Amino acid sequence: MPKFSITALGSATHDITGPEQALAVALTHKINNKTKPLGALGRLESLAQQVGLVQGTLTPILSRPVMMVFAGDHGIVEAGVSPYPQAVTQQMVLNFLAGGAGINVFAKQNNMEVRVIDAGVNHQFAVHHDLIDAKVGMGTRNFLVEPAMTEAQCEQALTRGARMAQHEISLGSNVLGFGEMGIGNTSSASALMAVLCHLPVEQCVGRGTGLDDAGLQKKISLITQALQHHKLSGTDPTEVLATFGGFEIAMMVGAMLGAAEQKAVLLIDGFIATSALLVAARLQPAVLDYCVFAHCSDESGHRLLLQQLGAQPLLDLGLRLGEGTGAALVYPLLQAAVGFLNGMASFESANVSRQGEN
Repeated sequence: MPKFSITALGSATHDITGPEQALAVALTHKINNKTKPLGALGRLESLAQQVGLVQGTLTPILSRPVMMVFAGDHGIVEAGVSPYPQAVTQQMVLNFLAGGAGINVFAKQNNMEVRVIDAGVNHQFAVHHDLIDAKVGMGTRNFLVEPAMTEAQCEQALTRGARMAQHEISLGSNVLGFGEMGIGNTSSASALMAVLCHLPVEQCVGRGTGLDDAGLQKKISLITQALQHHKLSGTDPTEVLATFGGFEIAMMVGAMLGAAEQKAVLLIDGFIATSALLVAARLQPAVLDYCVFAHCSDESGHRLLLQQLGAQPLLDLGLRLGEGTGAALVYPLLQAAVGFLNGMASFESANVSRQGEN
């Protein structure tokens, strides 16, 4: 893995514009002129169109795909929102580094590189050549009683995330996937969704890592209390992120913005990654043009969150693992879209008659 060092901090600002639309007509013509009935490749056609527009070419290529997995701990766990102990976060980071997690398997299957990033795990890891130490703090504070992070910490996480994404792009990557690990982070994601989308907490909260009915009701009650305590309007996405987010979520927000600014394709995983994108999109709406939504997870609230973003996920497999697993699984569909656009014959080149021709 290439080395990456965290340099001096500064405010992360981004100016993201949507892809240039000048090629849209030419891309549509190229897709429609393939040896197939119009629209016969369904979602692969719109995916090919999107990648072509993002890259600004009729012959896009996918280069050095990277899965960025951000890890962080959450102070809200002390209130009892998860059936798992906080130590699982650090244990899973070690599992990632050992190559034993789901994301390792799926990334290897698809020749994707995995970056494991300590954004704010409540553990001091030994130096490891496959671990990026970007730690902002030893986990966030309990947002039930105080903001999860300070404004400075939030800015720090955003900046570090953007720099990491841009570093990967400078090394030749043009496809970045986003995954996470953090016990308690579905609580953060639910709170972000409720405030930024102005939705009832009950519609945003799910069972996370496996809460029973009583645990689910407790989680809903605690997040409701937290929202009432802070009384945020939701008009300032960075304030909402600092109040309810996790270090790994904030760093993902920064990485998404940094990647979109460099015109990479973003593979968005499940509920947590989509909540990070929600914040990113409230800050820079054009980031959505660069996003491929991998799947609709089985976590309650994700389908509604996707609808809020106007997103159409490619898969619906009942996944709720996180880690970027859904984003890794969808990468072959991205390859297929680019593959048919570049390799499939046209009616003229194959000497095949079109519909209605004699």
